[in-house]
Amino acid sequence: MNAAETRALLHALNAALARGQAAAIATVVGVHGSAYRREGTRMLVLDDGAQVCMLSGGCLEAEVVEVALEVIRSGVPALTHYDLSEDATWGLGIGCGGSVDVRVERVQPGDPVTAAWLAALDRGTPAALVVPLGGRGQLYVEPGGRVIGELPPSLRAFAQQAAQERLAQLEPRAVTVSAPDGTPVFIDVSTPPPQLVLYGAGHDAMPLAAQAHALGYDVHVIDPREAYLTPGRFPGATLHALAPDELDAFTPSDRAHLVIMNHHLDRDRVCLAHALRSGAPYVGVLGPRSRAQDLLAALADEGQTFTPAQLSRLRSPIGLRLGAEAPEEVAMSILAELMAWRRGYDGSFLSGHAGRIHDAHTHAAAPTPLTRDVAAPAAP
Repeated sequence: MNAAETRALLHALNAALARGQAAAIATVVGVHGSAYRREGTRMLVLDDGAQVCMLSGGCLEAEVVEVALEVIRSGVPALTHYDLSEDATWGLGIGCGGSVDVRVERVQPGDPVTAAWLAALDRGTPAALVVPLGGRGQLYVEPGGRVIGELPPSLRAFAQQAAQERLAQLEPRAVTVSAPDGTPVFIDVSTPPPQLVLYGAGHDAMPLAAQAHALGYDVHVIDPREAYLTPGRFPGATLHALAPDELDAFTPSDRAHLVIMNHHLDRDRVCLAHALRSGAPYVGVLGPRSRAQDLLAALADEGQTFTPAQLSRLRSPIGLRLGAEAPEEVAMSILAELMAWRRGYDGSFLSGHAGRIHDAHTHAAAPTPLTRDVAAPAAP
């Protein structure tokens, strides 16, 4: 789930709890073959049958709501297997060709593990929730070692190590793994939303910021022109009125995507230097390839050079080959590339692809996943 979906789910949950309603969260914990969503997708179900977010394209929701209402009444978690093949799913003939496992648990706000997990999701801080499927207990794990909850001794050490390894990835995803004794263990993850930093607040930055915010990015816009930096132009974004010589006042996150789009050579030159010296794994320059080359040449003339590791993060031109022309189309092209790059896909057509759709390693040019303890980011 992206950060926008998580925000919507938590907002609805908090409002329901404030009204005194009971609620359950259904989570996809296993996917076998083709399915609409992946592990870690969540849906909120309230005691009146209302739902927020989706686990599929509408195939499973009605059945999951019925299971969730029973879980709300009984308080007993449920793990249900749904077959999405043509002639097996409740007679619906969905025909996706795969199956999913969905775990439903009533929300217990007073439980320490639940409270810590919901707080991590709300803040967007790194954490993992480890749940043995079909067993008892669960653990809340943070990077660095903080652990809340209980598991059988035979699972606890494995669960903690598996959670820490998952959280060490730059783009951790929820997953179900097998413990040494064969117990399936689901590891859900909370991570900060990906950061998108736009150097430049021009007209074409507006749709890029808006679309990114809708996808759950933490959007930042940097420009020395305060008149351009208004909430009306960039709703939901954090605005930074910084002149080129003030850029050191802003430090991108280690999950940032930096896009240079000032349409001003002098500002772009300084912004490119700032971006390449940051720890951000993605640096993009809007415009033709020659523009980025000219900016690097100008920096070299000033005596500013960069290591191969720094230059390996530079992307130019940016965006996928969609034939984009209008600013809104260009924004879509850029965000499509960012999604593909983050998740390890090459951004090509799915039609004609022989491998599994959701397996990045069956797609060409999938980059090697980065980990948080890598000193210098690898080439995307």
